[in-house]
Amino acid sequence: MGGDIGPPVVVPAALQVLALQKTLHLVLVGNQEILKKELMLHQNIDESRLSIHHASQRVEMSDSPALALRMKKDSSMRVAINLIKEGKAAACISAGNTGALMATARFVLKTIPGIDRPAIISTFPTKSNKNMRMLDLGANVDSTAENLFQFAVMGSVLATAVDNIKNPKIYLLNIGAEDIKGNEQVKETAQLLSQSKMLNYSGFIEGDELYEGLADVVVCDGFVGNVALKTSEGVAKFIGKLIKDAYQRNFMSRMIGLLSIPILKRVMKRVDPNGYNGASFIGLQGIVIKSHGSANIQAFANAIIEGARQVEKNIPQRISSEVEQLLKLSKLEENKTSNHS
Repeated sequence: MGGDIGPPVVVPAALQVLALQKTLHLVLVGNQEILKKELMLHQNIDESRLSIHHASQRVEMSDSPALALRMKKDSSMRVAINLIKEGKAAACISAGNTGALMATARFVLKTIPGIDRPAIISTFPTKSNKNMRMLDLGANVDSTAENLFQFAVMGSVLATAVDNIKNPKIYLLNIGAEDIKGNEQVKETAQLLSQSKMLNYSGFIEGDELYEGLADVVVCDGFVGNVALKTSEGVAKFIGKLIKDAYQRNFMSRMIGLLSIPILKRVMKRVDPNGYNGASFIGLQGIVIKSHGSANIQAFANAIIEGARQVEKNIPQRISSEVEQLLKLSKLEENKTSNHS
């Protein structure tokens, strides 16, 4: 029910994905009457793989996370996440209020043992043909070095499992590449990552290198990550506006524009945020995918597909297993150190 448009985007996106993935089952959670009316606009619906679960409330974009938790226990958001907790669904995809979704998911599902805080992770295009995962993008505006280390572990697991990258390269976002650069938080995190034998830590990366294709996973705290994300989106819109204005300047420019449409379409497809829609709330004991609130049908379909991939790859279980191994290794190291002393 959430996002800028709601069911007119979510319902056709769900039907589109069902047509592509023949073993997938989807549950539309929300106002039953509204959802049924939207479904009536479409034909050839496989009702054996699509159902409606009624929820009497909805979380508004203006609602605070605390209000959503206390006062809206029958919201579509809360009910959908409860279905994961009850084992009736494997993932939740929502375009609703980000803060309320994170607070509800954390309250209902809890974090994976050994993970202190969940993080928001998403995919970015790069100059090379491979994509890059970056976290945290806004869940935690004040993180410790231990939190950032855990983010690196989770990002590494996701890149390995979903993106099929063996031993993914992990970088820390910083203001310089030299060891002396950065605040204490970043320096401490770099030390923790350098000591890990399970992670392929490759050093610092600066903002102007994010899209070079050097990194498979980029780690930062939520404040820095969200600023980087919004800045990137703003620059993309700015460049798009400049190109549009340049082609519309005069008759000759418009003619040149017509000739270059195929090239422009390829470029725009590569950088279009809709193609990378679907940020994961990683670190929870369940899969929750956050779609952009203004997502169109194709973008929301991509978020559903991302959720299905993570279900198929058992992401929470794999993160839990990785964290368990790390905790065992750290205990072994502590025992060795105490024995030597």
